[in-house]
Amino acid sequence: MPPHPPAPYTAPTRILGSDDRPIPSFPIGGIAGLSDTVPGHQQRHCVIQLHSISIALGGHPILDNLSWSVRPRRRIGLIGANGAGKTTLLRLLAGELEPDEGTIARAGSIGYLAQDVQEHDTGRTVIDEALGAFEELNALEAREAALTKKLERHALPPEGLLKELERVHTELAVREAHRKRSRAEAVLLGLGFKTADLNRTLETLSGGYRMRITLAQILLQKPKVLLLDEPTNHLDIESIDWLEKYLQNYPGTVVLVSHDRYFLNRMVRSIAHLRQGRITEYAGNYDFFLSERASRRVLEQAAYENQQREIAQTRRFIERFRYKNTKARQVQSRIKHLQRMERLLPPESEEAQITIRFPVPRPSGRVVVELSTFSKRYPAPGGASVGVFRQAGPLCIERGQKVALIGRNGAGKSTLARIIAGTEPFDGTRRKGYHVYAGFFAQHQAESLAIRHTVLESLQEASGSMLEGQLRTLLGAFLFRGDDVFKRVAVLSGGEKSRLALARTLVTGTNFLILDEPTNHLDIQSIQVLIEALRQYQGTFVVVSHDRHFLDQVANTVWHIDGGRVRVYGGTYSEFRWHMAHGAGAQVRTRKAVPVAKTAAKKRTRLGGPKSRAQKRREAEARMRASGAKHAAPDHGNAQGAIEEQVEAAEQAIAKLEQQREQVEALLGSQDLYREPARVTKASTEYARVQAELKAYYARWESLMKQK
Repeated sequence: MPPHPPAPYTAPTRILGSDDRPIPSFPIGGIAGLSDTVPGHQQRHCVIQLHSISIALGGHPILDNLSWSVRPRRRIGLIGANGAGKTTLLRLLAGELEPDEGTIARAGSIGYLAQDVQEHDTGRTVIDEALGAFEELNALEAREAALTKKLERHALPPEGLLKELERVHTELAVREAHRKRSRAEAVLLGLGFKTADLNRTLETLSGGYRMRITLAQILLQKPKVLLLDEPTNHLDIESIDWLEKYLQNYPGTVVLVSHDRYFLNRMVRSIAHLRQGRITEYAGNYDFFLSERASRRVLEQAAYENQQREIAQTRRFIERFRYKNTKARQVQSRIKHLQRMERLLPPESEEAQITIRFPVPRPSGRVVVELSTFSKRYPAPGGASVGVFRQAGPLCIERGQKVALIGRNGAGKSTLARIIAGTEPFDGTRRKGYHVYAGFFAQHQAESLAIRHTVLESLQEASGSMLEGQLRTLLGAFLFRGDDVFKRVAVLSGGEKSRLALARTLVTGTNFLILDEPTNHLDIQSIQVLIEALRQYQGTFVVVSHDRHFLDQVANTVWHIDGGRVRVYGGTYSEFRWHMAHGAGAQVRTRKAVPVAKTAAKKRTRLGGPKSRAQKRREAEARMRASGAKHAAPDHGNAQGAIEEQVEAAEQAIAKLEQQREQVEALLGSQDLYREPARVTKASTEYARVQAELKAYYARWESLMKQK
């Protein structure tokens, strides 16, 4: 290793070392000694302590007389409305900002992941950048190399030189220096990098992947306190799952800001709610916080109203008797009482009750979009091409389906969304259904907004007939409140333009929506509003998102993209996760999407025990309605008992065939099957036979039921 490595990649990350050992110069943001440490017993019971902190940015007060203690080994979710000061507070904790008033005491090293990573072109590779996190080990290895060169120049090495080399060797062994590369690779692969990516240079990576490198560096340094500002923003679902497992076993304290409700529920054990410059702590995850806050709000409202009545009565007394000598002492006493009174904050408004009502779209045909077996390749440097999809499909989206597209970053989610929308060329055919009117939202659409329009005018242009009050309610849900609706599009930030583009997509009256990462730049409350809007939406939609709570609430079908193929799972995202955890599952389909009626019927039996006769009948009726199967000629038996026996026989045959179909579907969902083409052909043939027999028995059962 050269004694002077290249200048490292700079990222907005700050590591604060404790002063019980020498402070090294870390590559990401540098090292600073503690300005003040936590003395005495406080040092044993908290790693960060804020005392009477106040700060204003641009003349606007952000935090006001805030005191807060962060204790060891805690998992804390820092939440609050947009603009409440969450990022400002994290920067104060990390030492990137100094408070206007108050003191901050820290004990131990602090790693800070900011939302945005600065862009720096450099020739360093991904793995070299990650290895830069081991600054002390790198310095020891450089010292080892220098000592070895000195020894080579001596026929009889000095004893002091040998002892120094032995000390360095021992230190390297104790710190397991030989494992640093494997540790770095494990973290990078967990965060979504592929083995082939490790030797890529940083200038070839997107900002999202550079953010992952910064996160990898922080995790490898293992600071005593992790401060993470929206760590899931640039991660796919699989990488978020990996990060969850990693942080659950992390020995230090974690304070994180996130709009991912699912992530908060699984990660944190306490919530720090930042509001009006002050923090209220709740012992529990985010769902517990919502429940507890609702209960507290009732008490806070009563206490606030009582205090306001007391203040009003006291002021009336003061005004009434201010100039009466006989009441002077009582007036002065009440004035001092008002001055000493700690004013209660007004309870939060019920903003979560905001609802959006969209125009009822014109119904489409039963089939919305059909894709044949298809492939997709992109050109690559040197005249080659990169395959995204290889003989995927065929796929079908039916009216009323709510499809979630999931997969690793780069798997082809956005590409498939564009193929479905008809804006991406591919090898295959796409057929749009009858009376299908599609609306497509993607991040780049934000740049196509008319810059001369105000926010309100832009939404009016897209909505047509919606009233101004309805439009302003919708804009309020997407964080455009008050006079914000009169801002020109030209002065909006990138995030604001993205939110406006999403709002425009949702009011167009289309009956088929394709939404690519619609939750980006939305806080938790606005995501909940979007969830409610999509729940009451009467059309069909396809959505790409890494927000698992959002997907679980809105989707009834999951399309998992992996290895150039698309696998269809009937059910919610939680059910998809259950299938992934317990094998391929009985609902895996690799040929065609599961109709909504079938999904609803199967979901009832999949989680319960054996099916009753009545349940079998209801399921068969649902299948018949969904498939539109033609009725078979009725069996004109004269005896009711004979019909009952035939019904029973048909139901037994259906149950047996359904069991066979589930076994074949599970086989078709196995990845190992596709390594042997002969077995694939045999399984497909068996599946077609079972389906045909089931269709015939469904028709016979329907006919017999009409004769009863």
